[in-house]
Amino acid sequence: MTTTQEVSDRRRSRIPFPVAFALPLALVERNARAARHFWLTIVSGFFEPVFYLFAMGVGIGALVGDVMVDGVAIGYGVFVAPALMATSAMNGAVYDSTQNVFWKLRFAKTYDTALSTPMRPTDVAIGEISWALLRGLIYSTAFLAVAAIGGFVHSWWALLAIPACTLIGLAFASVGMAATTYMSSWTHLEYVQLAILPMFLFSATFYPLSTYPAALQWVVQATPLYHGVDLVRGLMLGDLHAGLLVHVAYLAIFGTVGIWATAKRIERLLLT
Repeated sequence: MTTTQEVSDRRRSRIPFPVAFALPLALVERNARAARHFWLTIVSGFFEPVFYLFAMGVGIGALVGDVMVDGVAIGYGVFVAPALMATSAMNGAVYDSTQNVFWKLRFAKTYDTALSTPMRPTDVAIGEISWALLRGLIYSTAFLAVAAIGGFVHSWWALLAIPACTLIGLAFASVGMAATTYMSSWTHLEYVQLAILPMFLFSATFYPLSTYPAALQWVVQATPLYHGVDLVRGLMLGDLHAGLLVHVAYLAIFGTVGIWATAKRIERLLLT
């Protein structure tokens, strides 16, 4: 008996390699067309980190004063801005790869339709994650522009924070989508917030890592958002060091594993 996967593989074998390589872009295009009907929802996701930036950087920053980072005193707003930029990329990627993916997977049956074409589970995973990355990229780019206008950016190396945020988005979108494939109810999405909120608050976002007890520092350093925050902070402050490469490697591995897990789960759910 011929399976859906075998039919998809046969169809895919008949099309040129460049076209097959670009198949995930078809899903990105589909999402972009659909987004025209709820663009206001997408735009609204940009404002939360911006509100935090001015509330914390200007309001609380006036009370806190300077913060010591590696023996150097910097303004509190300058310290917080990179963390909120990383958080902006995380939020854009996570929300799109969880809530929207859950709807498409469990109700709209979008992926069932996609897999009836030459697309494979890996193409679906890459296409959906690429769309989440695009959303996170839009948020982080707009946030960097606002931060620069607000005087929170002091180095041209900050431009590299945009690709860094794309890497952050990859890590969170891929793992978020993989986790979503295990969810069977809208209430399960609350677990996403349960994971995201502590990372947002305690990943050296609002105060330096050195303020934690030594034992807790190891816990914080194990979280993906901490690596994202420290990477973006180093770039926006112009503080380049070898440790930034460790953050890049961590996030890249995290994202690669997430893509692989997502593809396997979609294959198991829809093709077996």
